[in-house]
Amino acid sequence: MNSRWLIIIGGLLAAVAGVFAFMNMPQEQPEALVYQPPRALAPFELESTAATTKIDSEALKGQWTLLFTGYTYCPDICPTTLSSLKTILPQLQKQAEKPVKVWMISVDPQRDSLDRLKEYTGYFGEQFIGVRAEHPQLFPFVRDLGLMYSVPEEGEENYLVNHSAAIILVNPDGKRLAIFNATHEPGTIPTVDMEQLVRDFAILAG
Repeated sequence: MNSRWLIIIGGLLAAVAGVFAFMNMPQEQPEALVYQPPRALAPFELESTAATTKIDSEALKGQWTLLFTGYTYCPDICPTTLSSLKTILPQLQKQAEKPVKVWMISVDPQRDSLDRLKEYTGYFGEQFIGVRAEHPQLFPFVRDLGLMYSVPEEGEENYLVNHSAAIILVNPDGKRLAIFNATHEPGTIPTVDMEQLVRDFAILAG
């Protein structure tokens, strides 16, 4: 066998060894809770600040969507989370071929009209959409996401709404792919680690 064939065979063996080495390398894993397989959502219909006032599960398809429960009178968790999402959204979009949107799901339908939601979410940018519904439609939708909220009894003024601070990631098929849980250090408000979200999204969207 001449040297030319030895070189070719040696190159092929090196390539094969490289493939096996790559396959055996530990792959980076997301820190978020990832649903395997992704979970479909139950049918829903909500009001939206988007061009189409009424939206359903079809509106989640063809894009990456971050779902977050909140309300416009929220004093801390909501403005902090939405501001942070606005900051990292360009980084997320660089990692995805499909558009990346944020849905703020109002858990205070008594005070959050569609016009108020539109004004509030509009402050953060056109990628932010406000959605709302009355409690009979809202509660099953939020529960299906794996989130929660509770409102005080009627009659109270300037009330606070207890709600999840986690963020749900929905894939372009309209299915729940992951949940980013909030962390709560003493003396701080519960918020999602946005650096972790960026890292995990790069893995999941890739």
